Amino acid sequence: MSVTAENRPVTLVITHSLLPEHHARYQAWLEKITPLAATFPGHLGASVIRPVAGNNNWNVVIHFDSIDNLYAWTQSEQRKALVAEITPFLAEGDHTEVRTEAEFWFTPASAQVRQPARWKQFLITLLVIFPSTNLVPAITGALLPGLSGTLLLHFINDACVVALVVWLWMPVMTRLFARWLKK
Repeated sequence: MSVTAENRPVTLVITHSLLPEHHARYQAWLEKITPLAATFPGHLGASVIRPVAGNNNWNVVIHFDSIDNLYAWTQSEQRKALVAEITPFLAEGDHTEVRTEAEFWFTPASAQVRQPARWKQFLITLLVIFPSTNLVPAITGALLPGLSGTLLLHFINDACVVALVVWLWMPVMTRLFARWLKK
């Protein structure tokens, strides 16, 4: 089967600017909507990026196997009802972006915003990759001493590093350094 625009994995990035006093309510809402999204065909996983200190922006990143399955979720009556339920507690409404690229860490939110300088992208990426590629092998080596030096252990290390970078470190770091990246 060839990969076309219709059956290529897609990412939905949802940004909610929450009114400050409603963090607990929003957390409870996430505990309802996240498992519901997982029941839809083609759901590949979701990550929640909580706000850093002094910020009220929550980001939810949801992956689907195709644009059709993503739209089935976003246009479902269940999602619409849950979004309507949380909307009164949002400062700016339900902001969603669909990304078809596998890599969107440094993609500007709009065409009027320029992409960060390559050297800044390099530094943030190095800041994430260097500790990950040094800590993960140390941890897996200690946990799996019988696999030392094997191709399987290298695969496990690479899979752990990639997972940490894609779903944890890069979203956190690009959010943490957002102002610096825009300068």
